[in-house]
Amino acid sequence: MANYSYRKTVDLPFAEAMERVKEALAAEGFGIQAEIDLARAMREKLGVEFQDYGILAACNPRLAHRAHAAEAEVGLLLPCHVVVYRDGERVNVAVARPTAVLGIAGNPELTRVAREAEVGLIRALETV
Repeated sequence: MANYSYRKTVDLPFAEAMERVKEALAAEGFGIQAEIDLARAMREKLGVEFQDYGILAACNPRLAHRAHAAEAEVGLLLPCHVVVYRDGERVNVAVARPTAVLGIAGNPELTRVAREAEVGLIRALETV
């Protein structure tokens, strides 16, 4: 595990893992603002085959509002990113650690928001 993420291997097909992750995030108050199919992008833009790899931009509106009230340029560090990817036969789910990402700002209110977001993301990861 990288020091900027939490990761879990799941015993699910890739597409099902993506759906379960979205459901788990929604249950914790996170909506998906964007979804990137990196494998498709690599195939279309570079002509290379790439393992299944989805990037979800997850946003908890209540927490994002607090973060923006604390610091206007925090949008450069938001939303929270979640990846679902195939590594050989395994499917992994990883969530970025908001405390690591927002910690670079050095703003105590952003640190509090990051801790709350992290709790919800970890709970979502655990339920997938």
